[in-house]
Amino acid sequence: MQYTDRIVIDPNVRFGRPCIKETRISVYDVLSWLASGMSIEQIINDYPELREEDIKACLAYAADKEHKLRVA
Repeated sequence: MQYTDRIVIDPNVRFGRPCIKETRISVYDVLSWLASGMSIEQIINDYPELREEDIKACLAYAADKEHKLRVA
């Protein structure tokens, strides 16, 4: 699975932040929940519209963005 199948950017949703397709849940939201110690299972329990693939897509999106950063 490619993250582009699950992550979309719509300027009319969440001010154009990357979000999980068909939701208003941003990649940032998911990453911050994981960073705070929530497990994938806890996130899915709190947000049943999400699937494990959505959370993994957020991680893949973040990894891709990190990979593309350039250090001056």
